[in-house]
Amino acid sequence: MVRAEHPNPQFYRTEWENLNGEWEFSFDFGATGKERGLPTAQKLDQKILVPFCPESKLSGVEYKDFMNCVWYRREFTVPESWRASGRVLLHFGAVDYQATVYINGKEAGAHTGGYTPFQLDITGLLLDGSNVVTVCAEDDNRSGLQPCGKQAHQYFSANCDYTRTTGIWQTVWLEHVPESHIRQFRFYPDRKNGRVSFEVFTTGTQELRVDVSYQGKPMGSAALPSDADVIRGEVQLAETHLWEPGHGRLYDVELTFGEDKVTSYFGLREVKLDGYKFLLNGESVFQRLVLDQGFYPDGIYTAPTEEDLIKDIELSLDAGFNGARLHEKVFEPRFLYHCDKMGYLVWGEYPNWGLDHSRMEALPDYLKGWREAVNRDFNHPAIIGWCPFNETWDYENKRQWAPLLSSVYDLTKDLDPTRPCIDTSGNYHVVTDIFDIHDYDQNPETFAKRFEKIGEGILENHCNDRQQYHLGEPVFVSEYGGISRASDKEKGWGYGDSPKDDEAFYKRYEGLTTALLDNPYMLGFCYTQLYDIEQEVNGLYTYERQPKFEIERIHAINTKKAAIEE
Repeated sequence: MVRAEHPNPQFYRTEWENLNGEWEFSFDFGATGKERGLPTAQKLDQKILVPFCPESKLSGVEYKDFMNCVWYRREFTVPESWRASGRVLLHFGAVDYQATVYINGKEAGAHTGGYTPFQLDITGLLLDGSNVVTVCAEDDNRSGLQPCGKQAHQYFSANCDYTRTTGIWQTVWLEHVPESHIRQFRFYPDRKNGRVSFEVFTTGTQELRVDVSYQGKPMGSAALPSDADVIRGEVQLAETHLWEPGHGRLYDVELTFGEDKVTSYFGLREVKLDGYKFLLNGESVFQRLVLDQGFYPDGIYTAPTEEDLIKDIELSLDAGFNGARLHEKVFEPRFLYHCDKMGYLVWGEYPNWGLDHSRMEALPDYLKGWREAVNRDFNHPAIIGWCPFNETWDYENKRQWAPLLSSVYDLTKDLDPTRPCIDTSGNYHVVTDIFDIHDYDQNPETFAKRFEKIGEGILENHCNDRQQYHLGEPVFVSEYGGISRASDKEKGWGYGDSPKDDEAFYKRYEGLTTALLDNPYMLGFCYTQLYDIEQEVNGLYTYERQPKFEIERIHAINTKKAAIEE
């Protein structure tokens, strides 16, 4: 068993079984598997270790070329008690990109989107004894209609694109639920009044009980009868414990709906923009962020162990950052759980690269995937903002379709009015709560000069020829630096000329970073990047997570007090 931990601590039931491990596997380069009878095949010709993608070393396959279709198969059994009553759900954390699932040769359902979870009720398809699940995953990241993030569009990884991910790359698990059960819930913490409101979506008619505790001590409860599919209420908290940077104070929640029992948690915190400031619980907090792209040398998109998820947060904190842009990828819930526990600020993004932003046809699948991502992660206190797009460069010499960006922005604000939304990070803004910029100028003096007149309503930006101008929104340099070293250039690339030695690196890093910390109109920065990835070697750590510099010196620079925090 690999990645044996429960994949989503925010929605935990005791009756679950992990299906990670060895599965049968087969390539289907002609996408003819259904015609050839693979849904009912008795055996596939290869093996793979799930949840690692077939491109990865840990999968045991390590096939790097394009795979437009692959198949998975494994046998499983269901406890007799599960068959006696209730429903059996089959969960997939993520399958890239179009998944069709068969149970005992019969189609159970399908899902489109490579980054968000889906579940299927397979109760009516189960047999006594052994059962078979078969999965067909189709993937074409060169279609222009499929968001794929930083997955390479050519055979070799190049520039900002890295090894691809095809098929299953997050945990697969079974879950038993009663006939009447909880489907989804949202928490709305109210730190000023010391309470939490909730809405719980259910199937069936039972009484809902919500019990809140903090470190084992009861904090309050509510009991409500259900006469609809949505139950709303609130719990007044006996004590106030704020979720803050570096202090992930979490309240535990137990939701009981008839025989169904789900455990979860929330953080009591408030996010707000005030002028040029980002406020957390009413205090100005400078966002000292680092770019984290969620790649691993042996697992590609999938961390080898849970400890690897924790380590990346610790490496960032060691360097003096208080959070990260989770870049061009929807990170797994288990990672966000540790962000929540450790008081680590993160921005939720979507892997928009690969999408033809000029085409109206790109909208439906994108909206579906982004809606699923926001709904999945709404309750994570660590997420302090949303960013559905990143750098919407021209696609085959065609400019982005502005209504696509504004429509996704509007949807985001409808789904979650509690957090700010950046429509597209870096360029090109259409409508945004924060005016963020990507600037890789390596000269600290000219870098600082570009932002010195923000208070006068003047903001130099290389994208001003084709986007809305700065209209007084808070300002955030959400990518900068990316400094490489001379030795790095022998095996990869970074931004700008390499400093001649480590001292020159520290001088440039401090100059660029201090320019942002000292600007009274700057709410935060995001340095590129935490660790090297394949040919991009501008990280503070190597791809194997070894320090390339004196991390204590980086920490001292990053943690200087920011002017906007005065």
